Amino acid sequence: MTQPLALGVDLGGTKIEAALVDHHGRLLTGTRFRQPTGPAASSEQLAAAAERVVRDALAALPEDAELLGVGIGSAGPIEVAEGRVSPLNLPAWRGYPLREQIAALVPDAPVTLQMDGIAIALAEQWIGAAQGCDDVMGMVVSTGVGGGLILGGKTIAGPTGNAGHIGHLEAAGFDDPCACGGRGCLEAIASGPNTVAWARRQGWGGATGEDLAVSHAAGDEVAIAAVARAGRAVGQVIASATALVDLEVVAIGGGFSQVAPVFFDHIRAPIAERAQFDFVRKVRVVPSALSGEGPLVGAAALIHRADRVRG
Repeated sequence: MTQPLALGVDLGGTKIEAALVDHHGRLLTGTRFRQPTGPAASSEQLAAAAERVVRDALAALPEDAELLGVGIGSAGPIEVAEGRVSPLNLPAWRGYPLREQIAALVPDAPVTLQMDGIAIALAEQWIGAAQGCDDVMGMVVSTGVGGGLILGGKTIAGPTGNAGHIGHLEAAGFDDPCACGGRGCLEAIASGPNTVAWARRQGWGGATGEDLAVSHAAGDEVAIAAVARAGRAVGQVIASATALVDLEVVAIGGGFSQVAPVFFDHIRAPIAERAQFDFVRKVRVVPSALSGEGPLVGAAALIHRADRVRG
């Protein structure tokens, strides 16, 4: 019996990954490959990394398998109609034709590109923390802050593919400058690197999100304040997003979301302050149930769950 598989590709600010995923949302052992990206990488290096992970994953395709298609989840912004990507944290790629590059490697299979937040929302609704819910936001709090929406059971991408870009909503009371040109954007406040930078400006001596987690666990006052600050900003923006589109659940993944167990308490606190808006306070904010596999599962869900992807 032929095994139906999708190839999931996840492009982010520090890495690009690819893996084969079955129709149950499971990554096939031995098919997951990763290459570094990063803000210092050239366009040629990024293109080579993308080709390498896709070729390696395709080489691992079992003989009894059928490749249904390729789903790409990319950090934004993107141009979905043209298949181009311009990730804010990868300055060498502006309007880069990533879908075209990958389609050339799989000429007999369809290739779908969406923003990574949409892929993550699909994964959480499919096999993760948002199963059974039709009004969902999937979020990543990591090198950047991204998000994607499912409303009424289907993804919402907008005309350019960038709907749900919650990392660039502004949080009241904050004025941090953002690389997008705005001020007070959630990504500028609450991403891992920007939270670390804020803590360092307050005199903390660490260098990474992992260092911040260790300092927080040890009771360092600046680390505790930094995590609380980031969490509150996330919560404020989720409350605003819920007021706008009436979300049931927000599932949050990404490495920095695990900086401290109380991070989610800080997120939930400003949501609870909407005392007169039960429909805002009812939103459940939960950790991703998919660990580090969520972005790849979600990218593959663009193929396996294509009926949920609004055209």
